[in-house]
Amino acid sequence: MSTTLLQRVFSLFLLATALVVVANAGITNQCLRCICKVEGCASQVGKCRQDVGSLSCGPYQIKKPYWIDGGRRGGGYETCTKQTACSEATVRAYMDRYGRGCRSNPTCEDYMRMHNGGPSACKAGTSQYRATTGYWNKAKRLCGF
Repeated sequence: MSTTLLQRVFSLFLLATALVVVANAGITNQCLRCICKVEGCASQVGKCRQDVGSLSCGPYQIKKPYWIDGGRRGGGYETCTKQTACSEATVRAYMDRYGRGCRSNPTCEDYMRMHNGGPSACKAGTSQYRATTGYWNKAKRLCGF
């Protein structure tokens, strides 16, 4: 194989790799900021509160099962979820884990609904989808979607 042909093959490989990375980019920073805004963001750092029968902690109001599904980061549930950086890493991991269950390229609406209602809340026609309509409407209002 000639050097020129090898260079072309390598270039095509790099291009294909870049396209896969872009296609699997996950939740955007804009969408992540919107979830934080809807959940109270900075006003909730360092805090937990009772919400629908269990604790919700930190700027993203994360419950323990969500934190577990997001990879059990940061030395413990409350330790992690009360902090912005660890909470964001948990949300990103959760969305990476479940986002493809919605569609091949999930939208911010999908991510917002999943954050509020669990992995199947992004699927139109489900009870979880219907239950997250108010949350999505709040996000559209607060974040300009």
